[in-house]
Amino acid sequence: MRGRRSLVVMSTALAAVAILIGACSSSNSSTSTPTGSAITAPAKVDVPAADHGPVNPSAPIVVNATDGLLISVTVTNTADGKAIAGDLAQDRRSWTSKDPLGYGTSYLVTTKAANSVDVTSDSTATVTTITPAKTAYANVVPAPDVVSNTGIGVGQPMVFQFTHAVANKAEVQKHLKVTVTPDQPGAWYWVDDKDVHYRGANYWQPGTKIHIEADVLGVDLGDGVFGAENNSADYTVHDAWVAKADGNTEQLTIFDNGQQVNQMPMSLGSPGFPSHEGPHVISDKQPSIVMDSCTYGVCAGQSGYYKETVALDERISNDGEFVHSAPWSVGQQGSSNVSHGCVNLAPANAQWFFDHFGIGDVVEITNSGGPTLPVWDTYGDWEVPWQQWQAGNAGS
Repeated sequence: MRGRRSLVVMSTALAAVAILIGACSSSNSSTSTPTGSAITAPAKVDVPAADHGPVNPSAPIVVNATDGLLISVTVTNTADGKAIAGDLAQDRRSWTSKDPLGYGTSYLVTTKAANSVDVTSDSTATVTTITPAKTAYANVVPAPDVVSNTGIGVGQPMVFQFTHAVANKAEVQKHLKVTVTPDQPGAWYWVDDKDVHYRGANYWQPGTKIHIEADVLGVDLGDGVFGAENNSADYTVHDAWVAKADGNTEQLTIFDNGQQVNQMPMSLGSPGFPSHEGPHVISDKQPSIVMDSCTYGVCAGQSGYYKETVALDERISNDGEFVHSAPWSVGQQGSSNVSHGCVNLAPANAQWFFDHFGIGDVVEITNSGGPTLPVWDTYGDWEVPWQQWQAGNAGS
């Protein structure tokens, strides 16, 4: 009897040691061992992003388990307590966050894992993201909600407009994506340091669906500026509305999907203020606006100054060219160019044009005597030859 009692005491002591070893196996984890289990190493949990200082928020938080499986993973923003969603791998050996992370933020990673004999281990880690000097948003133009009901015209370029200048254009361009259905060739071109445009060799086909993405969160734009967040937009191209304004005939001839549907007399810019030549794209339309010649340097007290309310306005360039109603020049429409660069129409014709043309539709001006519309002048995109556009200029 004395010998059997000694064996029982020894077995009990060994079980107590096993529990103690399991409980002290990690400084940042706790382990629960079922009574009577064998002494087995606990599952190991690794959060690589926690070991390398502040990380870029464009990379997800990854949790890995070795010598065991993950039971649960919780990641929370330490500032507001908001949980970050993620996906647990089918083999339960890894977890990857899928919600976007933010800049200058700490995330608490809390895990529970189990080893091969169901010994569970709890652990925590903290992941911190970088804090850039500046961030820039990639806004889309036109805003999708502005054209959600009407769609866009065949001449509308796809545009990302950054809120800070982009120095690393080639790198940023790698993170811009376009999906065109049906497929049509296209290319990006930097109009300036903030604006990058995408267009094809020709106008879009009517009915085209376009999806654009700027996956720039965490991307180094250069000069201490990082992409603030990702952005995307969807557009549908409506009928091909193209108006051809010929300064020789003083006629505006209008085509819908290649078929002539109207023609009306007009007046282009006078010899002192000639209209730009080339394809123009409508970027805005308003029932009326106040036109002020001081915006291009002819101010009050100077010869040629004007400031008046003008009706039925569709902007075709950013330096003050519009298609609009001009009752004061009806007598010259169809015979001479008398405007300050705009396409003047009689009120009834202007109303017809306003009712049928919108954002992205095209006005092609020829024989005006003016210079070619500059590429930066919203939108002079179609004045750049396709070979030059297709080659791109991200490296320049």
